[in-house]
Amino acid sequence: MTTTEYLELTAVALDVAREAAQLVNQGYRSKPAASEKSARDLVTEFDLASERLIRERLAQATPAIPVVAEEAGGSAGERTWYCDPLDGTMNFVHGHPFWSVSIGLYEAGVPSVGAVVAPALGLAWTGHRGGVSRRLGEPCAVSTTRELGAALVATGFPLIRDREPESNLATFVEVMQHVQGGRRCGSAAVDLCLVADGTYDGFWERRLNAWDVCAGACIVLGAGGRLTSLDGSAVDVTRGHLLATNGLIHDAMLEILKNHA
Repeated sequence: MTTTEYLELTAVALDVAREAAQLVNQGYRSKPAASEKSARDLVTEFDLASERLIRERLAQATPAIPVVAEEAGGSAGERTWYCDPLDGTMNFVHGHPFWSVSIGLYEAGVPSVGAVVAPALGLAWTGHRGGVSRRLGEPCAVSTTRELGAALVATGFPLIRDREPESNLATFVEVMQHVQGGRRCGSAAVDLCLVADGTYDGFWERRLNAWDVCAGACIVLGAGGRLTSLDGSAVDVTRGHLLATNGLIHDAMLEILKNHA
């Protein structure tokens, strides 16, 4: 696609994500009722309403591009919208501000467009293939931290924590012995964007889904970051195991992560 086409699709993703986020935000701090799809995996009426809106708007704007989203799934094509209508539902249910709406375009195995809107934080990020990522419309870039001992990193933990290394618990314990600080805020989309804007120096996680990471991965790349799988190979966002960093601490992080392959 051309730069103009990427810009147009980025604008579509941002507009739809903003509208969906505005809808979801109506229920923020309202202690909405939630049901469990599986252990610890919550869903609310706002997840479902947001996804309906996203599917409707994207079908209108880009009818040739299929949509795969968290609640109703879908079938991927050569180009696919991967959408999380409410990334961080557990946070949302408990009134925690780290949640977002994430819309990303995956094209021929590459995250190509991304928009993440986090209304309770007052933040929004965008990015597209070959372009500059932006935070609230202004260009953003990854950090310049070179030493792992000075790094602030983030991670998350899967809902099913029955075995290692998939639980990520042992990995977290080791990483924390080498970094300045670690965070676990509960929205992978936001975590990736915080790498992109230089807040975090790195982020890793296991057992994610494509709708969790497609948009944020694109934004990291557009901000000059590095993205791989946990063993250093090329990342596949549909597999859900990834490391995103400013590039400068990437190899040092991989040295730790490979001990928990």
